[in-house]
Amino acid sequence: MTREDFDEFCGGLPHTTHVVQWGAVSVWKIGGKMFALGDREEKLDAFCISFKTTEMSFEILREQPGCRPAPYLASRGAPWIQQLTDETLNDIDLQAYITQSYKIVGSGLPKKTQRDLGFLPEKDSE
Repeated sequence: MTREDFDEFCGGLPHTTHVVQWGAVSVWKIGGKMFALGDREEKLDAFCISFKTTEMSFEILREQPGCRPAPYLASRGAPWIQQLTDETLNDIDLQAYITQSYKIVGSGLPKKTQRDLGFLPEKDSE
């Protein structure tokens, strides 16, 4: 997945915001919280994508070719994976994991924010 493909896909998810941080890292957020990061890895001459996973997916993906625990995030105990190559995850699989990350992060937002962003139904006004 190219940076352009990554940014287009993440930008198509509802209520996302995009910033460029830490030099040239493409950071995608929902409700102000990161759900996906993309950056060029010079050593590999590749565009690498990091995303949050479930604990189970983290344990499986961390051992797969082309994936590793995401630098900085995983070392601090967060279940984030970085895709280095498409050996294990093709673009369709990667999009599914990015979408799952979006949902994981969105479901961890405060209830009011979740309602505002459509993750939860509106409260009855009765």
